[in-house]
Amino acid sequence: MDGRQYGALPDDLTLWCVYCGHQADHSEFLTEQQLNRARQAVSDFGQQFILRELEKKFRGLSRGPRRGGISFSYEPQPFAPRSLPGIDEEQLVRVRSCSSCYTDYAVFSEHRYCPVCGQLPASSVAFDSLQADTARLDALEALPSETKALLREQGVFTRNWVDTVENVVGVVEALASSLFHTAVPTADTLLNGKGAIFQRLDPMADLIVNAGFPDLRTTLGPQTWQRLLETWAARHVFTHNDGIVDAKYLSRVPSSPARTGQRLVLTEDMCRRALDDAKALCEALVDVLR
Repeated sequence: MDGRQYGALPDDLTLWCVYCGHQADHSEFLTEQQLNRARQAVSDFGQQFILRELEKKFRGLSRGPRRGGISFSYEPQPFAPRSLPGIDEEQLVRVRSCSSCYTDYAVFSEHRYCPVCGQLPASSVAFDSLQADTARLDALEALPSETKALLREQGVFTRNWVDTVENVVGVVEALASSLFHTAVPTADTLLNGKGAIFQRLDPMADLIVNAGFPDLRTTLGPQTWQRLLETWAARHVFTHNDGIVDAKYLSRVPSSPARTGQRLVLTEDMCRRALDDAKALCEALVDVLR
C-alpha cells in the first residue's frame, strides 16, 4: 500500500487480504522479514535503554565515599546497535488504485479485494481477468522460437487458447449476474427456473430487455454479437464435447468450414478477437445495467 495513504489510516482499521479476503489487524499482514527487522530494532533499543539506566545507577555508586576500605568503580561499555537485517522480498511491479476508496496498493497476482474497503466491484474483477488472459497470450508469444516450438508440440498453445475461450464466458457470466442482481430488485424472482442463463448470450440479452434495459445486441451491433455467439459456441463444444463439432455448433456457426465429428481448431487471432469482443460486451453490460 502507498506509504502516505497507509500512514493516514486509523490505527484500529481492519485490513483485508487482497487475495482471500481475510480481515485482520495491521500487524497480521507483516512479512517474516519485516517482523525480524522490527524485532531486532526493538531488541537493540531495549539493550541500549538498560545499559543507559545501569550506567546512571553505577556511576553514582562509583563516585560515593569509600566504606570499610572497599572502593567501587564502573566503566560503561559502549553499545553499538547491530545493522538491521535487510528485506530481500519480491519486488512489486503491479500497482492498482481502488475505484471505490482510491487507495493505491501493489499486488503479486490475481486478487478480489481492496486492502481498505474490501470486495472489489464486479467490473474491476472482470476487466482484470480479461487483461490477465491477454497477458498470458503475450507472454507465450514473446518466448524464444525454440521454446515456442517445444511448447507448441506439447499442445501448450492449443490448451491456452481453449482456456482463454472458456475463461471469457466465465468472466461475462459472473459480471452479468452481479450487475443484474444489483440493478434489478426482483432479480431472484425473474431468474427462478432459468438455470445458467448468463452463460447463454441471447437468453441473457432477452432477460435484460424484459427487465426494462436496452438491448445489448443493438448496443454492440450485429457483427460483434455474431462473433460473440461463435465464441460461446466454441466454448460449449470444448467444455462439453472435447472440441468435437456437432450439429448444435454448426447451427450456431453456419459459416464454419468444420464438419460434424471434426475437432474445432482455434487460433491465437481468434482468441484475441474473442477477448476484444468480451471486453466490449463487459463495457456494454456496465453501461446498460446502471
